[in-house]
Amino acid sequence: MRTEPARLLETTEDLQLPPITWENIALGVVVLLVGWLASRVLGWLTRRILLWRGRSPSASTMFAALTRWLVLLLSFAAAITVIFPSVRPVNALGGIGVLSIAAGIAFQTVLGNMFAGIVILARDKFRVNDQIAVRDVAGTVTGISLTSTAVRTYDGRLVLIPNSVVHSEIVTVQTGYEQVRSTIRLDIDDSADLDLALRAAHDAMQALPAVAAEPPPQALLQEVGTATVRMDLRFWSGARQMETKLAQHEVIGAVLRGLSDAGVKTGSDVVVVEGGPQLLAAVGGGESS
Repeated sequence: MRTEPARLLETTEDLQLPPITWENIALGVVVLLVGWLASRVLGWLTRRILLWRGRSPSASTMFAALTRWLVLLLSFAAAITVIFPSVRPVNALGGIGVLSIAAGIAFQTVLGNMFAGIVILARDKFRVNDQIAVRDVAGTVTGISLTSTAVRTYDGRLVLIPNSVVHSEIVTVQTGYEQVRSTIRLDIDDSADLDLALRAAHDAMQALPAVAAEPPPQALLQEVGTATVRMDLRFWSGARQMETKLAQHEVIGAVLRGLSDAGVKTGSDVVVVEGGPQLLAAVGGGESS
């Protein structure tokens, strides 16, 4: 009667399975360990180099993680070829490719967000702590992952925006530059001294610390109304949302005080007609007739 090991050997030969030895298994484990160490070192180097090149911490961390996973994937394929000598590296990579295609079909939305996240981080147009607006969401970026971008709105809510939306929509980066320009419109009575009004408004804006000195603020006449002249107050301030709001608040108060001190009246196109004797007589006469 044949023993059990002999039967197993015959079964292995009949199925033409690749020979597996303890030496191959040990060598495969060594390959995996070396690949793991190499992935850690290369991931660390990738992050340090990207930070040295001025890339954002989020982008540097993401590309370092991708480098680690790529090295681990190649190490796994190499270990498979070592443990199973009859398996070629091309076959191992082909099997991984088939699994990747199957996963891509099953997780289209997730992979779409991941590839969009890679593109967003590679472009590096906005970073964590930048203030952006996407569709009807505006706030401060608190995190950028492979699948979504976390935004803390100005009223304190956390919004997670899928990276595919961020990639395909128009994104306004409020803090893309150090300064932004604001415009406030003010109506001046058309009987007022317009030159005096322009000087008073300009001097009031120029004296405010919240208003940038360069480019200098401007007070410009823009439009003639029924009984008013519209004046635009243009000034530059810090790019962050609170900085612009505070600058607008200070400019409105300072300009109104400056115009009042200079004796310049603000106006409105709304005309108020008081009911005098002649108007009442005319209205009464019209009714009687």
